[in-house]
Amino acid sequence: MKKIVLFASGSGSNAENIIRYFQNTATAKVAAVFCNNPQAQVTHRSQALDVPVFIFSKDEFTGKVLEELVSIKPDLIVLAGFLLKFPSKLIATFPDKIVNIHPALLPGYGGKGMYGMHVHRSVLENRDAESGISIHYVNEHYDEGNIIFTKSVSISDCATPEEIAIKIQALEHKHYPEIIEKLLAVE
Repeated sequence: MKKIVLFASGSGSNAENIIRYFQNTATAKVAAVFCNNPQAQVTHRSQALDVPVFIFSKDEFTGKVLEELVSIKPDLIVLAGFLLKFPSKLIATFPDKIVNIHPALLPGYGGKGMYGMHVHRSVLENRDAESGISIHYVNEHYDEGNIIFTKSVSISDCATPEEIAIKIQALEHKHYPEIIEKLLAVE
């Protein structure tokens, strides 16, 4: 069975969705969740689903975190609402094995500081007719890794960033686990 390690910083709805998805497959399982925010809801969600949680600080990223990852030997590292930039050392240790999801159609609305409601607000302010998700490999730059998958949705009926967020989260929950499973099947 293949091993997935999740990195998350916030509420953990995507992390929980991925954990639940793989609980019902023979493909893979989530071996651990790494979180840099001890107060994040993702820690409670993960523990409730019997997935070990590893809390770390930013300065432990290339020390304890790297050591723990090497001992787990994940087949795929999945960022699910993780806000810290991944260090080059980790990317080099796990080449083409780290993926992220972005709540917009890249290359638009990507980069440092572009996450969550910041993205949806910008999309709304620009009066875009559609938005979507982008699943991509992680490299040394925010949201610039090779794109694996995109899916768009009409947002012409959305009047607030929160309405856009609901549509985008539905896309994330449907497609992220499926794409992760396809990536694991290719290995």
